Amino acid sequence: MDFVIIDKEIAVLAPDYRAISILVDATNAGAGTMARQVLEEACDFVRNGGPPWSEAHLGSWADVYSKFGAKPNRTPCSAQALRKRVEKDGRIPAINPLVDLYNAVSLRYAIPVGGENFDAYVGNPRLSVADGTEEFDTVMNGERVIENPAKGEVVWRDDHGVTCRRWNWRQGTRTRLDAVGGRMWFILESLGTMSEDALDGAADMLFGGLRQLAPGCEVLRQKVSAA
Repeated sequence: MDFVIIDKEIAVLAPDYRAISILVDATNAGAGTMARQVLEEACDFVRNGGPPWSEAHLGSWADVYSKFGAKPNRTPCSAQALRKRVEKDGRIPAINPLVDLYNAVSLRYAIPVGGENFDAYVGNPRLSVADGTEEFDTVMNGERVIENPAKGEVVWRDDHGVTCRRWNWRQGTRTRLDAVGGRMWFILESLGTMSEDALDGAADMLFGGLRQLAPGCEVLRQKVSAA
């Protein structure tokens, strides 16, 4: 069985869906640092209009969101949400080196990038269409709450429940990744309006940054698709 499971319904919504999964085991890795200010550089890149495929690719994500009933202007894909913040404010605030790294990759390549604490997973990551009964751990007004996705909503999930709602819009608290360490899982998600070379470039940037932050980590990198 593949490490990442893509349910067959996804091919109907987005037959051109392709992604790269990066599973990192940093249990015995060293402690490193980023050599460059990657987040600031990525914000500058966006402010200067890059990358050239951003409008088409983010437009494709908006179209796919509409297909499963989401409203992309209200709940955009994660890459669109980051880009809007940079276009409005010029910068997004730094959080920590790990989150800054995958946000920088998302901005520079106009691609949704998810980062998860794989040690909190129960079973394998699965991209599926919700039946509406699944549980999603989140926080509202400072309190932990359980939500249910809408029936027909595309979600990432494991055997316990939903880990990310509306494809890649909002991450849950149970598997949230806050710092380098243990087992970490990343997913870079693209549609047909982003080239294979660009997808590989985004994965290379993330892979290189992870090697700097966790020298000696073990990495499993795999391509997955709706097909």
